[in-house]
Amino acid sequence: MSNRYASYSALSVRQDGHVLTITLDNPPLNGMTPAAHEELTRIWADAGGDSSVRVIVFTGAGERGFCAGGDPRKMIDNWGNRERWHVGIFEARAIIVAMLECPKPVIARINGHAMGMGASLALAADITIAVEDALIGDPHVSVGLAAGDGGSLLWPNLVGLVEARRHLLSGEPLRGKEAAAKGLITESVAREDLDAMVAKWVDLFLSKSPSALQTTKQALNLDILDKARRHMGEMLRLETKSWESPNHREAVQAMVDKRPPDFIDE
Repeated sequence: MSNRYASYSALSVRQDGHVLTITLDNPPLNGMTPAAHEELTRIWADAGGDSSVRVIVFTGAGERGFCAGGDPRKMIDNWGNRERWHVGIFEARAIIVAMLECPKPVIARINGHAMGMGASLALAADITIAVEDALIGDPHVSVGLAAGDGGSLLWPNLVGLVEARRHLLSGEPLRGKEAAAKGLITESVAREDLDAMVAKWVDLFLSKSPSALQTTKQALNLDILDKARRHMGEMLRLETKSWESPNHREAVQAMVDKRPPDFIDE
């Protein structure tokens, strides 16, 4: 494996022939950490520029979670920390744009719950395969935030505006089987069939001309990548506006305390 991956520690990176497996390595739920967030801004360009890589598999460690997104308790600790917030916002845009720009086909092996930023990471992949009982959702609104770090870009593109409104304005997640039926993901399978389905897609991609596959991916992503470049800055500005509201902290604190939130009028 190329030494270009030696700097990664929050992400586990393994290469088997022409297949690179990138694993979010914070089990059991693989919640996002500052280190993983930063590494995700770099890995897609590194893998995309690696001539030995033809297919990327993106997954989470263990069996419970692909990526559970942010930790509510850490959200409370970081409330008001503008420097940390703005670093995260800059990185969030860079991650989604880099995933969409990466010329190599990315298969998301969604081995468990994918929530918030975790859902955006999964849905930015080209082929998305989830276990049937995995929850896939973007509950930003439930913690008092706008879904600006990928959800408001990706969900309407995949399932249309009506379904995106249904799930992003309510925070209501879907099970893997329902997500596949709605077209949010490519496939939903029983847990024991997950690796076989991933292998099927890997083998299919390895049987194709690398240049044809990569240029077709780039052609397919032209529209959504243009939207990401033009609109994610504004989407994240709106998320920042919601982050600055005291109702964000109240929503998270109420979730931690397991009580109804007491919001103020704005």
